[in-house]
Amino acid sequence: MSSVIEVEDLTKRYDQVEAVRGIGFTVGAGEIFGFLGPNGAGKTTTIKILCTLLQPTSGRARLAGLDVATSPGEVRRRIGVIFQDPALDDRLTAEENLMLHAVAYRVPRGERAGRIAEALRFVDLHERGKDLTRTFSGGMKRRLEIARGLIHRPEILFLDEPTTGLDPQTRARTWEVLRSLRRDFGTTLFLTTHYMDEAEQLCDRLVVMDHGRFAAEGSPRDLIARYCSPEVLELRFGPDRHELAADKLRDFPAERAELLADRILLYVTDGDDALAAVRSTGLEPLTSLVRRGTLEDVFLRLTGRRLED
Repeated sequence: MSSVIEVEDLTKRYDQVEAVRGIGFTVGAGEIFGFLGPNGAGKTTTIKILCTLLQPTSGRARLAGLDVATSPGEVRRRIGVIFQDPALDDRLTAEENLMLHAVAYRVPRGERAGRIAEALRFVDLHERGKDLTRTFSGGMKRRLEIARGLIHRPEILFLDEPTTGLDPQTRARTWEVLRSLRRDFGTTLFLTTHYMDEAEQLCDRLVVMDHGRFAAEGSPRDLIARYCSPEVLELRFGPDRHELAADKLRDFPAERAELLADRILLYVTDGDDALAAVRSTGLEPLTSLVRRGTLEDVFLRLTGRRLED
């Protein structure tokens, strides 16, 4: 698989703050690539550099063979960007919103109407093209933003939390559209998301970023195998006993323990044996669950709060 994004030793500093600290990675053509990390990890700064909105302090980034620092105009013509916050004009119709984008990206005049119709059909909005955008639901607006990002036929589409705030059904429909982009056009998708289940199910490969550096990189399956114990014991004690339970379990013999706001996670070899050991300390959880490791567990292990902390 040829690389469509190549990043080498990329850094970005703001006075004394180093937001991005010498990261490097590649993304193959046609991949769905996930970029995960807590708020403030450096994800947005990195994406702004790749989209030519920021200049790096040092290092190099190339998209479609073009240097983002020296050829920003050419790079912009090859990428699409769908931001988390809506960027549609709700006083215009769906077709008018797409026409503005087509003009801005210098789509040939004779091709504009055809591309708009094609994009609206692709996201299943072809019957709403003449309707004002303000009459659209949240999911319809998100699909219209995807359609807008397709008008100039980008090689790479950047998506900043594309399904945040959508109901499960609309999330699923949005991802049907995005997967179709890769299947029908070979588009590379570069996305950020806080939905770990979404990243686990949909991404070919991803990175977890924290404090400006990469904490891990690989396929979801590889990361789960590498960073998760065979089983996870999930315990809930109720708000009045949560901190007490955390204190008692601080030295519990587990590969790792995570303290969350509403539950405690113990990463163990055998969940049933671990539960019996928890009860032998005098603790009786309100609920307990033994399950396999997930990408969320990987994320917490690399960026979360340990009980011993």
